[in-house]
Amino acid sequence: MTRKNIPGTSPFEPIIGFSRAVRIGNHVHVSGTGPVGADAADVSEQTNRCLDLIATALKNAGSSVEHVYRTRMYLTHAADWEAVGHVHGEFFGQIRPAATMVVVAALLNPAWRIEIEADAWIPE
Repeated sequence: MTRKNIPGTSPFEPIIGFSRAVRIGNHVHVSGTGPVGADAADVSEQTNRCLDLIATALKNAGSSVEHVYRTRMYLTHAADWEAVGHVHGEFFGQIRPAATMVVVAALLNPAWRIEIEADAWIPE
C-alpha cells in the first residue's frame, strides 16, 4: 500500500513532526485537529472550525466527510458535550460515524476547548 502525508495549516506540524492526515491505501487518518484560527471563539464555533479543517484534509487526501466512519472528540470542559454534540450531529447528519467523546485536562493551546480526530475511507 502506498502512503501519502497530507499537510495542513497548523503551526505545530513542523514543530511536532506530524501531518494533518495520512492516507494509506484507501484509508485516511486525520490527526487531532484543534480550532486553529478560532482560538477566541465559543465551543460551537471551535467545533465547526475543527470539522471544516478535517473536511479540507479529507478532500486533499481524496476522500470526503461522507466517508467518515469514526471520530474522536476531546473536550476540556465536560459541560460542553451538548454544544459539541449538536454541531457534530448537524455536520455529519445521517452519516453518523462511530464517535467517542472524552474529557481531558488540557489541550496544546489553552484557549482550545475541543480537538477532533477522524478516520475515513476512499471508495474505489
